Parts: sequence; C-alpha cells; structure tokens
Amino acid sequence: MPGDVDSLRELVIDQLALAGIADAEVDADLLIGHVLGQSRGEVQAAGILRKPVSETDATAVLVLSERRARREPLQHITGRAPFRALNLLVGPGVFVPRPETEQVAQFAIDALRSMPDPAPIGIDLGTGSGAIALSLATEVPHARVFAVENSPEAFEWTSRNFAEVAAPNATLAFGDLADAFTELDGTVAVVISNPPYIPADAIPRDPEVRLFDPAHALFGGADGLDVVRHVSTTALRLLRAGGVLVIEHGELQGGAIRAILTADGWRAPATHRDFTSRDRATTAIRNV
Repeated sequence: MPGDVDSLRELVIDQLALAGIADAEVDADLLIGHVLGQSRGEVQAAGILRKPVSETDATAVLVLSERRARREPLQHITGRAPFRALNLLVGPGVFVPRPETEQVAQFAIDALRSMPDPAPIGIDLGTGSGAIALSLATEVPHARVFAVENSPEAFEWTSRNFAEVAAPNATLAFGDLADAFTELDGTVAVVISNPPYIPADAIPRDPEVRLFDPAHALFGGADGLDVVRHVSTTALRLLRAGGVLVIEHGELQGGAIRAILTADGWRAPATHRDFTSRDRATTAIRNV
C-alpha cells in the first residue's frame, strides 16, 4: 500500500492510463483530492513533498480509481461537476455538463447582458442539471431566468442544484419544453437549449457517455434533430421581436439546423465554433 501521496499518485495515474483515460494525471489528482479534501494544486504539492498518506485514505483512493478505470464518469464518483463558476451536484440519471457547453452558455449570457430591458427574461429549455440556467441567473443577476426539465430522474438533480445555488432570480419547472411557460409568450429576451442531438443509430464513442449518460439526454430521433425542431417552435412562441435563440449541437449539424431555422422564419442564423474549432452552437434572431 502506498505510504505517501507521490507513490499513490503514480499508482493511480498508471492504473487510469492503462484503462485508456486520456487525462489520467488530472483524474488521479482529483480522485486523491476528493478523498483528502484537497484541491488539485494541494495534491500536487503534497506529492512533491512526499507527504504521508494513511492506509485508510490510500485504500479509499484505490477503490475510487478502480471505479474510474471501469470508465465510470469522474463526476459520478465525486458527485460534483464544475461548470463555469458553479460546482454542481450530478449522478446517475442526469447528463453531466461538458466544458464545451460553458462557451455555448456565454452566448446567452452576452445576449442577456446586451438587452436594454431592466430585467430581461432568459429561458433554458431542457435544463438537465441546471448548469446553463443557473449560470445565467448568477452571472446576469438583473435577469429573470426560467428553466424546464421533463425527465423525473434528471429533475431530482436539477431541484437539488437550484436549492443549493439558491439564485433568487431563477425559477424551475417540471414539464415538456414544447408547452413550457406559455404565460411568458412574446416577452422573453433569450432562449437557450442544449437538447439531445445524437442520431438514433449513432453509437457514442466514449464509454462514459455510452454507458452512463441517460439516453433521454443523448438521442434526438433519426437525424438527431427532433428536439431541435421543437426548440425552434417553442422559442418562436416565447421570444419577443429581436430576441435571441442559442442552440448547442453536434459538429456536423450546423447546416441542417440553419436550414430548419430559416424555414421557420428566423433571422440571421449563424453557426459558431468552440475552442477546438468544431461547430458547436447556432444562434438566430426572432423576426419582428
């Protein structure tokens, strides 16, 4: 049994790398930090100093490392997923928010901040963990933010995150996005959605996605765009003239989504790349 942090860290890194984990060092640091109650930087410093680790803590780390080596998502193991300035509760039944979605959320945040309304309304359709909605609410505190989720399993996590963050300007509802928030029709400034967009016959490459993310949050019909079409229709109902729509999607779907939005009467649909130069989001403006 490793007796110091450096030896434990090297053992976990080797185990995770052998299992095909791309960021083995990062995950090793985070697993050790989870058990020791330390940040990643503190774990690295403890490793350099070869600080001792108890047998109990080392055993706990190795148990978690075995789970990660079986490709269980790191966020399920720690129970947390960082997203922008938030640290969200996640687990089985809810989609784990991804770093690339942080950039998509920025489009909606920028749009909300640019609106002349004293209290612009933002809506997140299919909020999942609540990552996007709560980011909007906390980073644009003068906005009113509404979010809807229709999966009972995911909604348990959404509710816990809304309760923990306790943003006074955020409202959560359970229901289908197609008929959500009819009382707000024609008054909303920004609508954002990260809908399920994987085609039904596609097989996700990563085991963490394929084996652990809920299918409800992944698959969007034969071409992957069934829910996108509902988002377009719902957003047209909700947004006021000049309101902004933001949709996250797969890297090969920008053209098809722009065609859907154009056919529905949206103005200036545009697709934007993420930090890896992959098409990631499409925006459009509600016509007068």
